[in-house]
Amino acid sequence: MTKWTPTHEAPEPLEGPVVPTIVGGTILWFVLFLVQLPFYGWFDDHGHTWWVWTCLAGAGLGLIGIWYVRGRDAAIRRDTAAGAEN
Repeated sequence: MTKWTPTHEAPEPLEGPVVPTIVGGTILWFVLFLVQLPFYGWFDDHGHTWWVWTCLAGAGLGLIGIWYVRGRDAAIRRDTAAGAEN
């Protein structure tokens, strides 16, 4: 079997509002965690407590993601500014 090699250039990556998207997703995960807390007993009785902790993990990883994309955004701006000065 031969290896398939693309014959065209890869498209440019889509750039959008990355920071607001990650912030929105993080808020959504945290809200889902808070909404499920009053029903923790039901989740525990049915063996679904992992749902609650998954939402908390999503919010925590979202905080790391916010830190990462803000740094990435700042680096892209610095590079663009440095390129404009030269």
